[in-house]
This record gives sequence, structure tokens and C-alpha cells, in this order.
Amino acid sequence: MRQIPVDTSAATVMVAKTPQPKVKDRRTGEIATDAETGAQLMTVDVMFAANDEVEILSVTVPETGISGDLTMGTPAALTGLIARPWENEFNGQKRHGIAFRAVAVTSLATTGTGTGSKAA
Repeated sequence: MRQIPVDTSAATVMVAKTPQPKVKDRRTGEIATDAETGAQLMTVDVMFAANDEVEILSVTVPETGISGDLTMGTPAALTGLIARPWENEFNGQKRHGIAFRAVAVTSLATTGTGTGSKAA
């Protein structure tokens, strides 16, 4: 599947909705897990502002990649953000969109001092 890296260096990112478990099957309530690590997957809705435009993105991230207090309005950093185009057919209707996935979502509300920072 094609993966497109997303440059977040010039963007302002804020949490729009607190992290929620990503549901794999709505009928059974089964929670999605990462195929490689087995970690539970979470969904974090973020406000992504760049180039005078604002979008709300729903970003999937492993539970282990969530750090800090991610409440509504919290400034955040997205590490390793990628976009994946998708398409499927359900009941004879084609659907398509873009799914977003990140390695980590980190709160920037309480930044450390003197230790430097790691670029995404």
C-alpha cells in the first residue's frame, strides 16, 4: 500500500478529541491492534493548521505512542505522520478516502527544558 509522508514542520497541531480506542469491528466491539507489534491502536482527532487552511484529522497511533496529557486544545506533535489513500466497496457502493497514521502523538503543553528536542 502506498504511504505518503506528511511534513508537519510548518503546521500547528492541537488535540481536537482525546484519544479513543480504535474499533476494528463495530458489531463486536473488537479493538484494533498493530499487525507488527500487537499494540492496541488508538484514534486521536487533531486540528491540523497549515498554509492558511485548517482540517480535522483522525490519526491512528499505537497506544504506546501516546504521551502527555492529550486533552482538547492541547498543542501536540505528530511523529512519523503518513497518509494512506484507501478504497473499498460495501453493498455495491465504492468508498474512498485518506487514512492518517503516526508513530507518536506527544503533548507540547509541558515541554522539558535543557534536554533539546527531537524533530519529527
